[in-house]
Amino acid sequence: MLEVLDRSATSVEIAIWNPDGSQAELSGNGTRIAAAWLAAQTGESEVTVEVAGRVVKTRLGGSGDIEQDLGDVEVGVAETIDGVTFVPVSVGNPHAVVIGDPADVETVGPLLETHPRFPGRTNVQVARIDGPGEVTARVWERGVGETLSSGTSAVAVAAATHGDGDVVVHFPGGDLRVRLHDGRATLYGRAERV
Repeated sequence: MLEVLDRSATSVEIAIWNPDGSQAELSGNGTRIAAAWLAAQTGESEVTVEVAGRVVKTRLGGSGDIEQDLGDVEVGVAETIDGVTFVPVSVGNPHAVVIGDPADVETVGPLLETHPRFPGRTNVQVARIDGPGEVTARVWERGVGETLSSGTSAVAVAAATHGDGDVVVHFPGGDLRVRLHDGRATLYGRAERV
């Protein structure tokens, strides 16, 4: 759930609440929704969204795509827990990216989310590399369970599997595009009323 805390013509401050009552530090999809909402209210095409002290700059394109500067991405060294190998990634929130069959998210997700290695819990993605610049993934979001799409998860998956460059991440809920350059991420996607 998104809660609007403050707004002006070009900026909005939000809080993001998970179904279990915990608060998220960052959400690529949530900030994109907030940016689209504010732009529809004010007519501005460039707005900023602040969540938990982090500012995300967004630009709305004529095609309906929203470009988000999600900032720095930190990719760690692969680790193994209980036989599951993952790459830890920080996108302002924690992620554990497993390379494998995306269907495994149903067992791997709960295992890693609550493992003592992650005292604040973690988001988990299981990704299959489809080719250069293309990945299919499913997401286990901390405090939520499996979700159909996740913006910060798209960034984490792209960073863990490809490094710099452009990557399309296919989720059950739709595709997101990520551009990584010098440790920074830009996320491209749509925000549509359903």
